[in-house]
Amino acid sequence: MSLQHVVAAVAKDSNIRVVAEDLAAGVPARIGTAPSTIPYVIAALASSDRPMLVITPSDRAADEYAKSLSDFIDPKSIAVFPAWETLPHERLSPSGDTVGSRMAVLRRLAHPEESSQIKCMVAPIRSVIQPIVTGLGEIAPLSLSVDDEMSLDALSLRLVQLGFERVELVDRRGQFAVRGGIVDVFPSSLEHPLRVEFWGDVVEDIRAFSVADQRSLGLPTTSLLATACRELLIDDEVRERASLLLDKHPELGEILGPVSEGIAVEGMESLLPVLVDDMQLILDVIGDEWLVVEVDPERISARAAEL
Repeated sequence: MSLQHVVAAVAKDSNIRVVAEDLAAGVPARIGTAPSTIPYVIAALASSDRPMLVITPSDRAADEYAKSLSDFIDPKSIAVFPAWETLPHERLSPSGDTVGSRMAVLRRLAHPEESSQIKCMVAPIRSVIQPIVTGLGEIAPLSLSVDDEMSLDALSLRLVQLGFERVELVDRRGQFAVRGGIVDVFPSSLEHPLRVEFWGDVVEDIRAFSVADQRSLGLPTTSLLATACRELLIDDEVRERASLLLDKHPELGEILGPVSEGIAVEGMESLLPVLVDDMQLILDVIGDEWLVVEVDPERISARAAEL
């Protein structure tokens, strides 16, 4: 149910109007309000033409505020930029669905013409202060529809380039398998994997199937959209740099060795700062035109200091 009339009433409040004017002039403002009214205030401030970044202390709070804001703002214009489940220096890779969600948001920011424009992005402080590889938003997702032409080899190569793992049997996100003229793909944004059937080099059918028994679910679909499921994509430059580092740091051979051969391994993201040239913050991606709102700034500061 839309609560736009409530937001309109909040926006007319004299205090909110003063705050909105200060923010429009570039003057920081601090608002003290009951926790239950925070989504209403954010929605009232979001009624301006400026897109908004809402920073929260935790991932859970980010999901909750995004859900609450969908009552006031078009849900298609709201996005959550989640944080990794791991710390950047740990030799553990973030999950494919988390990376897929992040890559989808970065793509929408870089190319809003491809989908609905983001007007309100909610992000936990952990994802705000963690550097990301520059240019991730320029990595185009794989798009495939029925009657499209693409060879099995070309499709397999593209999936590998996007960080998908080739396996015998798909059972989790970020994997794909090839059997005859059939390619099973589990995109990070979908609840079920998709089975793509080819007739020669032409896509004949695309349908969802169950991971449990590998049988079709009978869910009609005509297209496949798969974003990259890793934030470190191994290209020639990354392979060469990993090879050079391996000579200097043989103790990191369990990661650098496979990467130098073009093989993705668990925890390789921990070496991102030395395998790529440029990294940036999400604040650098969105630019100065965005309005930044911190929810519970004391907890945000404490969480950032802890991290």
